[in-house]
Amino acid sequence: MEIITGGVTAAKGFEASGYEGGIKYKNRKDMAMIYSQKPCVAAGVFTSNVVKAAPVLWDKEVVDNAPFAQAVIVNAGIANACTGKEGYGYCKETAEVAAKALHIPEHAVFVASTGVIGMQLPMDKISAGVVELAKLKKETMEAGTSAAEAIMTTDTKSKQVAVQVMIGGKKVTVGGMCKGSGMIHPNMCTMLGFVTSDVAIAKELLQEALSENVKDTFNMISVDGDTSTNDTLLVLTNGMAENTQITQKGADYDTFVEALNYVNTELAKKMAGDGEGATALFETKVIHAKDKEQAKTLAKSVICSSLTKAAIFGHDANWGRILCAMGYSGAMFDPEQVELFFQSKAGEIQIYKDGVATDYSEEEATKILSEPEVTVVVDMKAGDATATAWGCDLTYDYVKINADYRS
Repeated sequence: MEIITGGVTAAKGFEASGYEGGIKYKNRKDMAMIYSQKPCVAAGVFTSNVVKAAPVLWDKEVVDNAPFAQAVIVNAGIANACTGKEGYGYCKETAEVAAKALHIPEHAVFVASTGVIGMQLPMDKISAGVVELAKLKKETMEAGTSAAEAIMTTDTKSKQVAVQVMIGGKKVTVGGMCKGSGMIHPNMCTMLGFVTSDVAIAKELLQEALSENVKDTFNMISVDGDTSTNDTLLVLTNGMAENTQITQKGADYDTFVEALNYVNTELAKKMAGDGEGATALFETKVIHAKDKEQAKTLAKSVICSSLTKAAIFGHDANWGRILCAMGYSGAMFDPEQVELFFQSKAGEIQIYKDGVATDYSEEEATKILSEPEVTVVVDMKAGDATATAWGCDLTYDYVKINADYRS
């Protein structure tokens, strides 16, 4: 697998664009388009929140019932959530405008929104923006970056990843972009994500690959414990790599899954590390757990702990908070058997063993915890299962950002 520069336009036949539509923000792009030159097989996973935004309902219908998909229209600033029949009608209207501008069927258009809940979309601006996006779309890396920047809300940076693998003697590319900074919590994590590939694969296998993959990627991140109304992750594949279509599991399927996993993992980590107000990516690795369920439960409990996240912000080796989070997770274990370590580019230090603190250096621990990426390793010494979860530190700025988000 080769890691390459790019995002949603890295794969053959995919174009993108970003545009300043004036939906809510001023002097910045807030609309994006992804377009495939050929019809795509599509798969998707969506929020587990009972309150689902209109675009989520629209996209689920496209994934489940449309014969193919070919475009995605995204707006930032207004979520089109809790907007009733009018909001759903705006999804249809957006798709109609895009279908006309791109000369594709209405059912082939996904729509996605992110931003403030409860506001109706300004459809005059949305419609005008879609027309401009269609004119601006290109296959270039710059066009993909423009789209990635346009879907941001409180994100501080755009998020893109792309890789290439060989499948059936053909070079296959998988690329993606996402946005997410706040209202992020597992199952599924709060975000918008779009992955494109030129692989040829059957729809059923694509959906299975995506549904399985999110369990260890996007569902293993959390910023603030809030699951959004708009979570959407879509994968579009157009077959333009011209590999023999993957119709059953085997070596080709495994290679594609490996590439998809890399893209989704890196995008998920980028979101966790760019949590609102965050100064550090906070990773928890649980190793030698009794089983996968125990490992995942413990890892997520630690990265979701507000007290632990605050300690990471303060570069404080407060290991008691880690054990506390593990203890209330619901997973059963022997605390005197567990070992805890801190890791970063600055080094590694063991902080807990045999039920008590080790004789570690607080100064060395603070040095390790002062890096922009910090890892807690939890060795359960109970089996062979592992799991990794990603979050971020909890800072003063998180409250500042969310106290006046609507304004």
